[in-house]
Amino acid sequence: MNRPGRGPGPVGARIHLFGDTTRWAMVAELLGYNPRGGNLIDVMHRFGNCLTRGEPGLGDFLDRVDNMEEIDPDGAEVYVGGVPVVVRGTALTVDAAAGTPLEDVFRLLAEGSKELLLADETELRADLPADLPVLLRLDAWHQPEDLWDAVPSTHETFRLIAEVLSSSDPARYRPTLPPNTHWSHWPDAGTL
Repeated sequence: MNRPGRGPGPVGARIHLFGDTTRWAMVAELLGYNPRGGNLIDVMHRFGNCLTRGEPGLGDFLDRVDNMEEIDPDGAEVYVGGVPVVVRGTALTVDAAAGTPLEDVFRLLAEGSKELLLADETELRADLPADLPVLLRLDAWHQPEDLWDAVPSTHETFRLIAEVLSSSDPARYRPTLPPNTHWSHWPDAGTL
């Protein structure tokens, strides 16, 4: 998520927590349209003490739309209209008119096809030990509006995530703040 006024944010997000008595990992996914990349991209941020490759932080950038050249043939970043969006070989109908900005098209798509757009188990576990148990998956949480200025330990969500990871007990995630990660809470959301 980006702070309002500091740029766009995703159309979808999910946090995955994994762990056992000695190992932990967190994978945060941000799904959004990347104009420079020319696709709807699922960005994987991986952290943990047991990553099997790479460094903590940014992981894979996964293109999700198979037919970008058909839905935006001239690169104008608007939907051509009347063409299904193909994701992982599945044609998805989107209720959007010709000329609709792609970030709006992808917001609509994310509402009904989130599971297809976010990482599958193989993608999710690409840098994790295969036997690392899932502790918790979050599709909604309270994201600080001042993310770039906030220290994670000062925000309830991240303190609770740390408690779950350090204890391997998902019951410790008991938020009191309302979730705000749906794109509608972030007026500029849609692009990365």
